[in-house]
Amino acid sequence: MSIGIMAQWYFPIPINWLLILLSVCLLNFFFFYSLSIPLRFKFRYVQSVLLISIILFIGMILTWNKNLHHHNNWYGNFYKKEQAILVRIDEPLTEKDKTYKTILSVKKMVSDDKQYNAYGNILVYFKKGNKATNLKYGDLICIKKPLQKITNSGNPGSFNNQQYQAFQQIYQQVYLTDNDYIKTDKNEADKLWKTVYGLRDFTLNVLKQHLSNKNGILGIAEALLIGYKNDLDANLTKAYSKAGVVHIIAISGLHLGLIYGLLLWLLNRIPFLNKNEFIKALILLGCLWMFSLMTGASASVLRSAVMFTCIIIGNVMNRKASIYNSLAASAFLLLCYNPYLVWDVGFQLSYLAITGIVWLQKPIQNLISPNNIIMTKIWEMASITIAAQIITFPICVYYFHQFPNLFLLSNLIAVPLSTIILFAEIFLVLFYKFSFFAKLISTFIFYAIQFLNEAILQINNIPFSIWDNIYADAWSTIFLYGFVVFGIYWMLNHQKQFFKLSLLSSLLFFGNQTFAEINALQQHRLIIYNHSNQLAIDYLNRNKYQFIGDDSIKNDEKTISNVLKPSRIYYRANIPLENNKNFSFYKNVTSIHYKRIMILDSTYCFAPIKNKIDIDVLIVSKNPRLSFHEILCVIQPKIIVFDASNSLWKTTKWKKECEALNLHFFSIKDQGAFVMNIQ
Repeated sequence: MSIGIMAQWYFPIPINWLLILLSVCLLNFFFFYSLSIPLRFKFRYVQSVLLISIILFIGMILTWNKNLHHHNNWYGNFYKKEQAILVRIDEPLTEKDKTYKTILSVKKMVSDDKQYNAYGNILVYFKKGNKATNLKYGDLICIKKPLQKITNSGNPGSFNNQQYQAFQQIYQQVYLTDNDYIKTDKNEADKLWKTVYGLRDFTLNVLKQHLSNKNGILGIAEALLIGYKNDLDANLTKAYSKAGVVHIIAISGLHLGLIYGLLLWLLNRIPFLNKNEFIKALILLGCLWMFSLMTGASASVLRSAVMFTCIIIGNVMNRKASIYNSLAASAFLLLCYNPYLVWDVGFQLSYLAITGIVWLQKPIQNLISPNNIIMTKIWEMASITIAAQIITFPICVYYFHQFPNLFLLSNLIAVPLSTIILFAEIFLVLFYKFSFFAKLISTFIFYAIQFLNEAILQINNIPFSIWDNIYADAWSTIFLYGFVVFGIYWMLNHQKQFFKLSLLSSLLFFGNQTFAEINALQQHRLIIYNHSNQLAIDYLNRNKYQFIGDDSIKNDEKTISNVLKPSRIYYRANIPLENNKNFSFYKNVTSIHYKRIMILDSTYCFAPIKNKIDIDVLIVSKNPRLSFHEILCVIQPKIIVFDASNSLWKTTKWKKECEALNLHFFSIKDQGAFVMNIQ
C-alpha cells in the first residue's frame, strides 16, 4: 500500500484510470475463485499478484482522494485576493516570540455580498496584542487579507516546509494584525476536542502550579507527560537528541504502552471489573484514545493506539493475533485514514523500531545469560534498545545526519527514570488537591528531572559521544538497509545467499559514498542563503567552507543549525576554510576562479567611466538606495541577486527596473537560495 501511495504522489494517474484498473483486478480476483481447485493451486501465484495489485490501487485512490486540489469545495480552487473568508480557529493558540500561531478552518467564502460554503485549512500568525490574547479555540472570525502561498527557503538540504504543510492539508498562510480580522460572537468548538483541550489545559495548569521552569524542568515535565513542547528549552532538546533519547520527550508508543500497563494493572484489581472483559475494554480504549488526542495524535501515538485497540478487541473476542499482524493492521488502517503518514518521520521510526524489537530482541537477549535477576533485567532492557537502534539507525542518519555513539548508556539511564517520572506526574495530576502529597511528589519530580537533565548533559560532554555531520542520501540509505537486513537474515538463518546480498549491499553503499566524496573534492560553489534580514554567503572549496556575511550569524546557533549546517552536510563540506585569500573582499569586490563578485549594501556614487567593469554576480543587500541606470554606467553585471535582507517592496521595484533594462536577475525571497558552480 505504501508503494501505491508514493507512486501516486510522484507519478499521478487520473482517477478514472485507477478505478478501471482496480475494477479489472477485483473482477479477476473473484473470477479466480470460480476456477476448479486444481487450477487455483496450479496458478496460486496469480492470486497473490492480484491481491497485491488491489492493495496497490487502493493506496493510489486514497492518495488521489486525499489531495484537496481534486475537491470542488476546497477554497483554494476558487479563492480570489479580494474575497473575505469566514474561518474557525481550529486549535488553541501557540505563543511565539512576536506572534500567536494556530490553524484556521475555512467555513465560508464571501464575495459581492454572497456567501458560499468552502473548506480547507490556513496557517495563521496573529500579531501579539490584547485582541489576539482573547481568541480561543472554536471562535469564528472574518478575515480580508490576501493569503500567501507557503514556500520553501530553497536553502540546500533544508527542511521542506512546503511539502510538510501540504501533507497536513495546508497550502497557504497569513499574518494578521488587529485590523485584519473581525471576531464574531459565535463559537463552534467541537465538543470532543473542547473536552480534550480542556483536559490538556487542566494538566498543564497543575504542572505549572507545582513545578518551576528553572533549568527547563517544567518544559521537560510537560513534554514527558502529554508531549507539550512550547516550554521546552532549545538547548535541552538538542542535548536529548544528541544522546539518542529524544523519544522520551516526544510522546511515542513507549508512553502509551506504560499507561496501558498501568491501567490494566489497576483494572485487574478493582472488584466487579477484573472479570468483566467488555467494561474493562471500554475503559481501556476510552483512556488510551483520550490520552492520544491530548498529546496531539502524532503518528507514533496513533500507531500504538490502533495496535492496542486491535489487541484489546482481540482479547475480548478471545482471539490473539500475531504481533506482526497487529502491526500490519494498524499501519493499513492509519494509511487508509491518512495516506500522507507514509512520509511522516515519526510514523517511519515508530514502525521500524517496533519491528526491530519484535524481530531481534529475543535473539540479542539470548546472546548473554546473566547470573542474577538485576543484571538479567538490565540486559533485557539493553537488548530492546539495541534491537530498535539496529533497525532505525540508517533512517536516523538519513534524516538527522548524526548517530549517538553512547545511545545504550543514555537509554539505560533515561528510559527507566523517565518511566518513574511519568507515573509520578500522573499521580500528581490525580491527587493535586492533597497539598502535602502534591508537594512531596512534585519535589521528587523536580529533582528527578534535574538529575535526568544533568545525566544527559554529562553524557554529551563525553568525547566522541556523537558521530556528527554524516552524509546520507536516499541511495546510501537503501544500500545500508540492504546490508543490515540481509546481514541479520544471514546471522539468524545461516544461508549463504543472504551473506552475498549483504556483502553486495555494503559494496554498493561504499561505492556510492566514494562517488559522492569524489564529487565533493571537485566542487567550487557560491551559495547565497535565503535568511531573513541578514546577508549569509558560503563559499565551498572542495570539502571546505568559508562563511561571508553578518557577524551576528557566526554566533547564532539556530541559524547555523537550520540554514548553514544542512547545506554543508548536503555538499559534504565540513571543514572550515580559514584565511582564504581567494575569497576576501576588497571594497566589497572579490574574484573567485575568474568570477568577479560584488556586494552592494550601501549607497555608492556611480560616476560614468569609459571602460565598464564586468561583474559576474552583483549581490544587492540591506536595502541600498540605488538606480540601475546609474549602475550600468560603471559596471556590467551578468546576474543581479537580491538577497533576503531586502524589503519586499524594494525588491519588486528593482525587478521591474531590471526587466525594463533586460538585466538578468535572481530574487532569493521568490526563488530560494542562489547556488552557483564556480569553475
